[in-house]
Parts: sequence; C-alpha cells; structure tokens
Amino acid sequence: MFNNFQEIKKFIKENDVKMVDFKVVTLQGKWRHLTIPAERLNEKTFTDGIGFDGSSYGYLSVESSDMRFVPDMATAFIDPYCSVKTLSMIANIYTVGKNEGRFSGDPRYIAEKAEKYMKNLGIADEYVIGPEFEFYIFDTVNFGVENHHQEVHIDSKQAPWNTNSKEDNKGYKAPFQDAYHLALPYDSSNDLRSEIALKMQEMGIDVKYHHHEVGSAGQLEVEVELAPMFKMADNTMMAKYVIKNEAIAHGKTATFMPKPLYGEAGSGMHVHMLLRKNGKNMFYDANGYSELSQDALYFIGGILKHSKALLAFTDPSTNSYKRLVPGFEAPVSICFATGNRTAVIRVPGYVKDPEKRRFEFRPSDATANPYLAYSAMLMAGIDGIKNKIDPTKEGFGPYDVNIFELPEEEQAKIEALPKSLDEALEELRKDHDFLFEGGVFDEFFINNWIDYKYNKEVKKVIPVPSPVEFQLYYDL
Repeated sequence: MFNNFQEIKKFIKENDVKMVDFKVVTLQGKWRHLTIPAERLNEKTFTDGIGFDGSSYGYLSVESSDMRFVPDMATAFIDPYCSVKTLSMIANIYTVGKNEGRFSGDPRYIAEKAEKYMKNLGIADEYVIGPEFEFYIFDTVNFGVENHHQEVHIDSKQAPWNTNSKEDNKGYKAPFQDAYHLALPYDSSNDLRSEIALKMQEMGIDVKYHHHEVGSAGQLEVEVELAPMFKMADNTMMAKYVIKNEAIAHGKTATFMPKPLYGEAGSGMHVHMLLRKNGKNMFYDANGYSELSQDALYFIGGILKHSKALLAFTDPSTNSYKRLVPGFEAPVSICFATGNRTAVIRVPGYVKDPEKRRFEFRPSDATANPYLAYSAMLMAGIDGIKNKIDPTKEGFGPYDVNIFELPEEEQAKIEALPKSLDEALEELRKDHDFLFEGGVFDEFFINNWIDYKYNKEVKKVIPVPSPVEFQLYYDL
C-alpha cells in the first residue's frame, strides 16, 4: 500500500487514523498483534522495529528469545474489525545481538527465500497458486477437557439434527451430507459468504466464487483467483482473518478444523499451482498427458516423492488425520490423475485456458502455516524438476479410475499418506534435505518444528480418552 514513511504519515493524517497495528505470524500460523497510537509511529519503526519475546510465538532461539519485528509497509490496510480507526501492517521477524538480521525461521522469510531460490535457478519467474478455503460456520461451540469430563457440543441452526427444534424453526434444514451448492432458503449463510467475499476483495484478494459445501451443518467454501506464492501466503492469513471476524460480526463462529464433526465432510484447502516464465504458463503442453508439460510432470513427481514429509507442513494438526481416511473423498493415495478426487494430485478436467492449465494438491488443510506449506510444496516441485523425477516411472500413475474400486492387488501398489501427525513428523525427520537447498529451510528450524508439534500437540492429545473408547472398552 505504501512505498515510504511520508506516504504513511500523509495517509494517517488525511484519514484520521488513531492507531497503528502490527501483525506477526507465529510458528503455528496464527497472527498475534501489537498496537501503538498513530502519533508514536516514526521512521525508526521501519528500521529498528519493536522488540518481543520470540519464545511466546514458538520460535526457540539457541542464543536468546529476544527478537524484534519490523513492519512491511507494503502490506498496510485499514482493519475493518477495529471500532477505533486502525491502520494495520504485517511484520517481518529479526534477530538481535551479534548475529542481528532477518530471522532464518521467520515463515515470511522462508517463503521469500523459496521464491528467490526458484528464480536464481532459472526454473521460473513465478510460482502461482490458488487455495480453496473450506470451513464450517456454527452458531455455538462449547468444549472442555478435564480429568473427569471431556466434552464438545456444537450447534448449527441449519443442521439436520435441528429438524425437531422448537426454537424459531421454519423447517428448512440442510440435508445430511447433501448440501453441496445448496440453494436458498436452505442456504442460510449465503449473505454471510457474500459479505466475506466483498470484504476479502476490499483487502485485495480476488474471489472467484463462494458456495455451500457438502457438510450440512454449515460447511462453506470461498475460492480465490491464482496469485504468486508469497502474496498468496499473505492473502491466506488475511482470508482466515476476514472469515473468522466476519462470522463473529454476524453472531456466528467459523472454524478451519479439518474434521470438527463426526460423520460430516471434512474441510480441506486444496492448492492449485503452476509455474510461469517470461509470462507464459510452463505447465501447459497441448501434446502432453492431460495437456501438461514435462516440467509439470517432473514437478508432480517431486511433490509425490516427498508427499509423506510434506504433510508435516500441509496437514500439521492431529485433527488433520481424522479427515484423511481411506475410502472417503479425502485423498490418501500417493498418485496423480485427471478429474480424480481420490488422488493426492488431481488435474482439473474443467480448465480449458492454456495459461491456467495446472494441477492441485488435495490433502492439505487450513491448519497449515501457509508460508511454510506453500514453500515446502515449491521446494519439492523444484527437486522434481532438478532431478527429473518422472511420476509414471516412479509408479505414481496416472490412475484415471476410482482407486478404491481397483482390485486389492492393484491398490496395494499405491502407497498411502501418513495416518497421523506423529507419522508425518517422522517422515519429515527422514526426508528433509530437499528443503535445505538454497538455504530456504535449515536444520534448526526443522528440528524446532518437529519438537514443537510433537511436544505441544501430539503429546497433549495422546493421553486424553475419547467417548468412543468408553463405548468400545468400558465393559471389557
């Protein structure tokens, strides 16, 4: 939005801005923020930055947890969810002390390094991606974990379990597992989605469309137009911010949990991707398989070869693996195909424009830190191009059939994705050298990520009994 401090100063004065806010991404991929009165903003803020405790964000420095963030003025926007007029900016993380400079583990910096590495190799000018944001909107959610009581209670007024509700029931409830592209009056969240889409466009995110998804209890989707990876990582953070806050503003609550409801469809974040060089789509070849070029196939080969390790970044929650279950629409088979939703990589059959010919990575979900997930996928694809990893020769397909209808001996030839976060982290521990190329990721970051995810999340979930275990084992 701004190129220099004078432009910011002028904007603040002309628009009567009272507060300036700084958003910093945590290791997990959440925003935290700090706000100052507008009159305290000066040029040194954009050189010296503001100090903070990096350990509270999940960044465990060997030397010290003292860090500083420096705002990126190009990311400035008026925050629509602050009642006091507030100018907000995304910030970059820096170390302090003798090795002062950009923090190598800052997710935004990792994404910058990944794009720079791709360009320095001469592979492409742009890694262009487009995520599909799936999420649930609920009316209420309650949860608690105590040693004698574990409970989750969710309610959605449009859910089929409310057909007999005596509270303001007009009878139009979404049919169970049959709410895809649901129309009014069943689609009670239509106006909310439109408000979300308009707000996202105000924030500079181009929206393709929005619609109701399969999940009857309020599963929705907003899909955005393709954009360069680093910009899309920022946009992903912004999209989640808008969706959550717009839901609250409408008396609802939004979640990107991959599997918040037992028996209902899970929410993913399919990521469409292509490479551009000299303004041209490198993934298009009229004579190639499904009109894909050899470089596109090598890119697919790299992603599939490293897919087990990639899941530690693209599906980094224990809940992710309650969605990735064999036999359902969520893809777990490490292969590629055209128009096949059971494959890890799917080539959309509906794309006819050569400049948009692409494929999508289907397992990922929005619990991911977008800077890390998108960068890791790019690094895997680059590895595929550099080493000419042919997906067909590697046994990854194409499988243009329903994989779960193949004979058992054929199914057995197709490897499956990890079944848990613990397993995905172990795959990353074994397969991460491709991420170190160009200094994009480093060993300390990978070890910190694995330790954080295992100790803060996996170990927290493992010892907690669930109601279904009582159903299975209480009387044994």
